[in-house]
Amino acid sequence: MKEQNRIILSIGSNQGNRKQWIQECVEVIHQKMATVVGVSRIYESPAWGFESEPFLNCVILVHTVKPATKILRLIHKIEQELGRVRLDKSGYQARTIDIDIISFNNEVISSPELTIPHAQMQNRLFVLKPMLDLKVSFEHPILRQNLQELIENCPDQSDCLAVDELEHPLARIRVNNYNFIAIEGNIGAGKTTLAHKIADDFNAKMVLERFADNPFLPKFYKDQARYAFPLEMSFLADRYQQISDDLAQLDLFKDFIVADYHIFKSLIFAKVTVTEDEFRLYRKLFEIIYKEIPKPDLYIYLYQNTNRLLQNIKKRGRSYEQEIPADYLEKINKGYFDFIKTHPELNILVLDVSDLDFVKNQVDYIYILEQISVALPKS
Repeated sequence: MKEQNRIILSIGSNQGNRKQWIQECVEVIHQKMATVVGVSRIYESPAWGFESEPFLNCVILVHTVKPATKILRLIHKIEQELGRVRLDKSGYQARTIDIDIISFNNEVISSPELTIPHAQMQNRLFVLKPMLDLKVSFEHPILRQNLQELIENCPDQSDCLAVDELEHPLARIRVNNYNFIAIEGNIGAGKTTLAHKIADDFNAKMVLERFADNPFLPKFYKDQARYAFPLEMSFLADRYQQISDDLAQLDLFKDFIVADYHIFKSLIFAKVTVTEDEFRLYRKLFEIIYKEIPKPDLYIYLYQNTNRLLQNIKKRGRSYEQEIPADYLEKINKGYFDFIKTHPELNILVLDVSDLDFVKNQVDYIYILEQISVALPKS
């Protein structure tokens, strides 16, 4: 998965129930456009550039893979949904809601429809002061000034005071109440992509399986009978070593751990790939190791049907995966479900994502986060 874009948006309203409009706008952005990961306080300030009622303003930080032009189109759509009417006459107007893109990563964009960073941000206290609440490291990519310097040099001398707070959309999503989440799934199910998004959005330490370094993997796909046992033994040793090391290394700046695998997948894959005699030996070694490994608070199993898995495998283009047969993937899925049935003591969340796209469709991602939150064990 490509890195998510980090976007700062400014939201303002000076008509009707201003706070309600802003809160609803934040919710719609979060549900339909991008994950809202940071929310400032609400600030009140006079109308800027025209005579009208004072504005309430806030800024939010969002994450998404969508490009800037797509974000701009969605912003206009959301403004329209929330009652904004754009008049043909020039100049500023009163509005129920106003959304501006302030920054997009650290990029400079200049086009007829979009200027980033926002051309007036350095002149607006109602943008700069709320940005301090986000506690982000920001430097204007053109002026080369940080937030404090921008505020000190801002020509806007109007009153801009924090007057209220908003509800953070992620406050209801208790993903960071877990200490350790392991995401599992078949080949091409999307487990690494989901781990990336959760780690980025919730400040988690990410533990990724180092599959690419295994020298037996390309050989296995060419000759399974010969290389199955050394492959599975190699994976078992590597997974044990990696997960032991990563879980032992505390990161004081991260809230929890999310991994795109757990060591029990070794047993599932080995049962499918090795002979019965080899599997009996393998299982004895596995059970010794499994006792020593910390168990996640939540196992997530991402299920995708075989056709979708094959599409995903083809799309990501790893040459040694292109000949994986459908029946092999079906056996792996069955192995996972057998494991789930025989381990009722574990907190396992099965998510069928065959018809979901949690990268492109924000509503699908929010659905997954809500399911993770619901799966939190009752204290």
